[in-house]
Amino acid sequence: MNKGSNKNLLRLTKECETLLKTPPDNCSAYPTENKNKEKNYYKWNAVILGPSGTPYENGVFKLDIIIPDRYPFEPPQIKFKTKIYHPNINQQGDICLDVLKYKWTPSLNISTILLSICSLLAEPNPDDPLMPEIADTYKDNIALFNNEARQWTIRFAQ
Repeated sequence: MNKGSNKNLLRLTKECETLLKTPPDNCSAYPTENKNKEKNYYKWNAVILGPSGTPYENGVFKLDIIIPDRYPFEPPQIKFKTKIYHPNINQQGDICLDVLKYKWTPSLNISTILLSICSLLAEPNPDDPLMPEIADTYKDNIALFNNEARQWTIRFAQ
């Protein structure tokens, strides 16, 4: 477990309770547990259901969330564990999303970040890609992009 302060542990505990009571649409997140069922509030698992009307629809995407010691003053590190064909998510699962970098503020939380990732799935940002070739396909041939993203969803996110 990280050496975060009692304040950030208290915040993470409250975030967890809120996520369990009122999870954001199509998202869930929860702290990992050790073999003694003790929660680790600094390492979470998350699941995002592919947004309706997108090539990711019906997909179940798993993510890892690592909470830094300086949370909420630093953003969590979030990676896709499930392979996805997306211009803003690379093969290692890294996500190019402004609120996970320079637009992070302590008022954001895990719930709002998961919603931001859902929005990114519904509306990719090909002008700030991690995967330039996929971004080019998105810009130049949206039908080909949608077909490829759908095929990856069927193959990896079922």
